[in-house]
Amino acid sequence: MLPSEDFCKHRQKELLSVLSEGKTTRKMMQNVHLAPEVDEDDLYSGYNDYNPTFDTEDLENDVAFQQAARTSHGRRPPVTAKIPGTSASGPLATGFGSKATLNSSMGRPMTGAIQDGVARPMTAVHAAGYTKAAIRGSSFDPLGQARGPAPPLEVKNADSSEEKIRQLEKKVNELVEESCIANSCGDLKLALEKAKEAGRKERLLVRQREQIATPENINLDLTYSVLFNLASQYAANEMYAEALNTYQVIVKNKMFINGGRLKVNMGNIYLKQRNYSKAIKFYRMALDQIPSVHKEMRIKIMQNIGVAFIKTGQYVDASSSFEHIMSMSPNLKAGFNLILCYFAMGNSEQMKKAFQNLIAVPLEVDYDDKYISPNDDPRTNLLIEAIKNDSLTQIERERKAMAEEYIMTAAKLIAPVIETSFAVGYDWCVEAVKASHYVELANDLEINKAITYLRQQDFNQALETLKMFEKKDSRVKSAAATNLSFLYYLENELAQATSYADLAVNSDRYNPAALTNKGNTVFANGDYEKAAEFYKEALRNDSSCTEALYNLGLTYKKLNRIDEALDCFQKLHGILRDSAQVIHQIAQIYEIMEDPNQAIEWLLQLISVVPTDPHILSKLGKLYDNEGDKSQAFHYYYESYRYFPSNIEVIEWLGAYYIDTQFCEKAIEYFERAALILPTQVKWQLMVASCYRRSGNYQKALEKYKVIHRKFPENAECLRFLVRLCTDMGLKEVQEYMTKLKKVEKLKEIREQRIKSGRDGSGRSRREGSAGGDSGGTKGERLSAKLKAFPGTSEPYESSSSKEIDASYIDPLGPQAERPKTAARKRPEEDDFADEELGEDLLPE
Repeated sequence: MLPSEDFCKHRQKELLSVLSEGKTTRKMMQNVHLAPEVDEDDLYSGYNDYNPTFDTEDLENDVAFQQAARTSHGRRPPVTAKIPGTSASGPLATGFGSKATLNSSMGRPMTGAIQDGVARPMTAVHAAGYTKAAIRGSSFDPLGQARGPAPPLEVKNADSSEEKIRQLEKKVNELVEESCIANSCGDLKLALEKAKEAGRKERLLVRQREQIATPENINLDLTYSVLFNLASQYAANEMYAEALNTYQVIVKNKMFINGGRLKVNMGNIYLKQRNYSKAIKFYRMALDQIPSVHKEMRIKIMQNIGVAFIKTGQYVDASSSFEHIMSMSPNLKAGFNLILCYFAMGNSEQMKKAFQNLIAVPLEVDYDDKYISPNDDPRTNLLIEAIKNDSLTQIERERKAMAEEYIMTAAKLIAPVIETSFAVGYDWCVEAVKASHYVELANDLEINKAITYLRQQDFNQALETLKMFEKKDSRVKSAAATNLSFLYYLENELAQATSYADLAVNSDRYNPAALTNKGNTVFANGDYEKAAEFYKEALRNDSSCTEALYNLGLTYKKLNRIDEALDCFQKLHGILRDSAQVIHQIAQIYEIMEDPNQAIEWLLQLISVVPTDPHILSKLGKLYDNEGDKSQAFHYYYESYRYFPSNIEVIEWLGAYYIDTQFCEKAIEYFERAALILPTQVKWQLMVASCYRRSGNYQKALEKYKVIHRKFPENAECLRFLVRLCTDMGLKEVQEYMTKLKKVEKLKEIREQRIKSGRDGSGRSRREGSAGGDSGGTKGERLSAKLKAFPGTSEPYESSSSKEIDASYIDPLGPQAERPKTAARKRPEEDDFADEELGEDLLPE
């Protein structure tokens, strides 16, 4: 016997089989009783209702039924009971009173029937895949592995058009990616070349697709990406005309749905070209094509419009744009730009309002409290240490620093104009900041107020403002004390500077600026070892403190620890590549180490940073001169003279160089310049006259000597030249000049005797008392009256020789054969040159 559930299934199949074989509906309905629906209103409702499954009137018109009957009925083999089964061992009694084995309506053998000697397993009894064939020797293989490996895949035809198009499309995508990567690496030229190549291959791809397929199959996304990348690379390479043309191709093509948004990029290009009217036009066109759901993009475009209005000076329109942004989505940049607009318009009340809106912008940054461990859990501490310097924390710090910079800059900008004085304006800004969540900036504003007093050279107010911080918290107190120490250090009040430096260090031992200032005060007192310790401690707290590293190098120089000083400055050069002071210190150290080649190399590098520094140029000239390279020395000395024509050492070297090269006429220019710079020193004018004489222009030399004699009538050297020239030229003034020369030499002898007697008299007065001083008083007064019109013995133009006039005289340039060499050039004093015969020197060479 079948279970009741299986019996119901067989009964349903029996009924369907009877319907398919054309039995009458009346006979079928005798054995089917449908339960009527409960209807309280109509007691006789439901008698004519029946299940639509048994409706045979429309079976001929049922397409699905007829198709199933044509395809399945009669194709199934008849059911035969060759092997008796457990489920169908006997005939089954049906509702019609007959006992027969039933077939399904489509000829499908019932469950448990035997077909072709293989019993189909019952679904609820046997496992899937099991057959009686296993008994006859077939193995259990539900996955069909006995059939062997699958046939090989069909080999692609590389010569087919579709395959060529697929490969070409892949190549275009690769070129676009390579172009973007090259742009991100900074190789803009390579990025543009890749973008152009991608454009050429994409056009070839389009032509091939048009030949073998309809235009609808063209990959528009690929075309868009290629054109967009090409325009971006043109813009990155500042080829703005080509970029605009490429963007126009995208914008005008209606097949590109979002192409209108690229008008923002076109507006950016016009903004770079300073075509602000067109930039505003394209920004507005892009704004019209962007739906309101893209709020952030619309805000950014409006911000660009405001910036363009600021560039054109239309501050009212710009303020309208920024006001709209601050009302819709406030941000720091828009708030700061709004303050700039009101500042340009001179509206102090609106500036206050805009500043309050700026400090009310939410920063959206978590504060440092989350990095403090609430307990001593090692896992928690490890996690906190891991997130302290991760990328998200760095972004938060950058955002916070940017907000502080905007607020501080805005406060410094509006403080002098929103109130009657900048001090009152600063006070208003400080109170506004204290009422916001940027409370820590209030103290920084106070310190900026003190710095503003310094810029106005109001040191007393600056000191009073900074002294207000002495009772604040340690961080602010340390910053204020550091500034106070610096101020007193500049005023050379080392005691006060040391006091405030100690206060700064005690308030915050980890403040590198405070430690540096403390080291400076110790350095000024001459304790270089202790100063070096403070600089080292500052570097341990902050390795990027360049001031401490520079001062440490100077300290090592003072201590004559040259190698350590060089190491400090080279480290600093790695941080500050273009610092002229650091490079100069390195060159100076190499000069101390007697390595002129390295010194020259570093000075040449310094010249590339400060090409117009006359001191560095003259230093290079000196080094080349010591190395014997006269041409390079002349080049750098001359360059130094061009930028600073008042350096006496440079002028002296250039004049001596021209004399050595037998160009005395050119040396005259430099000695005349020296005479203008030092008009009270006669030696430069004597050199000018000597250059005239050596060049053979005796008349000019005579006139110059006469001019010198009128300015310095007591100069014996000038009188000797005049006497000799007048004698050789046969002039009548020779006797006059000889008389003056004798008088000057006689007065000189009297002065020397007086000095000698004075020394002797002072010795006698110490032995004999004050009596000797009274006896010579009258004679001394007469002698001093004679010498009132003559210069003292310390004047630079007095001669140290008292030889005969017609025998010899002193030439300021020295004898022709013993002229000083520029390699060991000294300042041309009169005592540096030997006497020579006048007759020999007057002969032209």
